[in-house]
Amino acid sequence: MQSVTLIIDKRLELSTKYKKLLESETNKVIISRDLITSIKIIQDKEPDLIIISDSFDDDLSDFCKQVRALTYNMRPIIVALSKSADLNDRIKVLENGADDFLSEPVNSEEFKVRMTAHLRREFESNLDSKQELPNKNYSLRAIKRTLSDNKNWAILYISIENFESYKQAYTELASDKLIKTYGAIIKASIGEYEYLGQIAENIFLVITDTIKAERIARFLTFAFDSVANKFYAEHDIDRGYMILQGDEYAGRRANFVHSTIGIITNEFTHYKDTTQILNALVQIHDMADMPNHSNYLMERPQIQGLDSVLTKEYNNKIMIFETDEALSVLLNTILNLQGYNTEIINEYSIPKNNEIPALIIIDAGDLEKKNGLNLCYQLKTQEKFKNSKIIVTSIIHDKELVLNTGADLYLPKPYEIPNLIKWVNEFMKEYNI
Repeated sequence: MQSVTLIIDKRLELSTKYKKLLESETNKVIISRDLITSIKIIQDKEPDLIIISDSFDDDLSDFCKQVRALTYNMRPIIVALSKSADLNDRIKVLENGADDFLSEPVNSEEFKVRMTAHLRREFESNLDSKQELPNKNYSLRAIKRTLSDNKNWAILYISIENFESYKQAYTELASDKLIKTYGAIIKASIGEYEYLGQIAENIFLVITDTIKAERIARFLTFAFDSVANKFYAEHDIDRGYMILQGDEYAGRRANFVHSTIGIITNEFTHYKDTTQILNALVQIHDMADMPNHSNYLMERPQIQGLDSVLTKEYNNKIMIFETDEALSVLLNTILNLQGYNTEIINEYSIPKNNEIPALIIIDAGDLEKKNGLNLCYQLKTQEKFKNSKIIVTSIIHDKELVLNTGADLYLPKPYEIPNLIKWVNEFMKEYNI
């Protein structure tokens, strides 16, 4: 993305000269010859560098103060140009918000080098320290500038799903390597002047044109799935999932990482501000997310239809397979008090009713029969229950054996009730997203 420089100067000849010195493929220069127009440009473009001359009747230091107050949330570089070389004038202007002061006439070469240095410092101050990509604040600025241009554009919201689980299982060092690799793949897939930045540690933002957007997304989903296996240990690949470690997450089954991409354009929808764009990106991104593999979804023209949008009802149903009568009564009472609709089943057989639970809690049974483990496997292989979350509680201290049946969490007995409730709440949220 080009940086933006705003020159506020009512002098035609000198402002044009400064523009020619600074304008390049990487820096767009805008001239404003009145103060009112300049305020509108600052709000729309959020320039990286603002050059203010004392060609106006307003006091230069007062105007610098006004601009700094107007841009407190974006903090651009402000450079004052003045015919005065007086030290007191310099100090007054710098105290009122300017970052630099140049006395005119100024050497053209020095002017160009100084402004380039300021732009470089402004850009580097907005880079993520790990990835060396523009951070969230700069990415929001890029969206705002794109919105103010009368051109066709497309924005890609690119995430690595299950990233936190991967970090838990493989450490932060490995997760950094994963992020850097994907960042390099994205960078290689876009043009020199297209924008690539970050919204969060595992979320990238690409701004491109409407023609290339889907082609980029198709390549990225293919490329990510092609290299993802290189980031896992062989035993995890053979098993088909990760097992989280640590006191808080021990026994949690986690799916492998995948990439999800949401794309919006201004072809079909007129967006008013960055908040509306971000909300639309998140919405279409969430619709694109698949459980186990990379996917993308691009905004299409809306088709009107009566009752065409279905609202998903919140499912608070919990099915409990527990042969210990005392424990089943305890679980039923506690979970009912939490507001959940529970059903206790005292035998290891698949229920025949049509109600689908959001969560199933199964006692694994004894080591020889493994009735609960067999039931868990049967439930996960049935279409009806494939999206239901399953917690297996067990006296069998073989985490991998339990998780291989399809359980989402292995919870060894005896367990603490508050810990069970924590996992119940988390899985219910995940199911109802």
